[in-house]
Amino acid sequence: MTLNLTIITGSTRPGRKGPLVADWVAGAARAHGGFAVTSVDLADLALPLLDEAGHPARDPYAHDHTRAWSALVKPADAFVFVTPEYDFFPPATLINALQVLFHEWRYKAAAVVSYGGISGGLRSGQQLRLLIANLGMMPIPQSVPVPMLANHLGPQGFTPNAEMTAGIGLLLGELAKWAGALKPLRG
Repeated sequence: MTLNLTIITGSTRPGRKGPLVADWVAGAARAHGGFAVTSVDLADLALPLLDEAGHPARDPYAHDHTRAWSALVKPADAFVFVTPEYDFFPPATLINALQVLFHEWRYKAAAVVSYGGISGGLRSGQQLRLLIANLGMMPIPQSVPVPMLANHLGPQGFTPNAEMTAGIGLLLGELAKWAGALKPLRG
């Protein structure tokens, strides 16, 4: 069974490096073989800050941009959120993108790949996992932190070390198990 995996780049800051990490995750997911991979960069969507008057649990959405975002999220069986750490927390753009929808997230598996300085974005990832769970997703325990991101960037883009490569393999394997198990709940 091929599962639909959506990789979401959470940072929209100018000069961000998240797309490089997300490209690596997408390549690893394609190589895994169990996923049809879609990549979404929140910078391309430019979602306004919580501009729907109604609660997201009540359809229909009033704005075209919310309906477009919903259409990107709805077909996914699983997600990998690629996030930096800003002040020990995920970026507001990622939190907003999660909170503007509701039903589209339910009963789907999710994982976090975080990046930053010495902590590799682990604190951001932990905060994100709380929100993911509260939205009805299953945040898998496996994550991949990328500490000292700048040390892994060069002319070729992002170059993971052996531990990151092993970690993404484990993450994708577990994500596929959870996504497959949760899929019947949405049927």
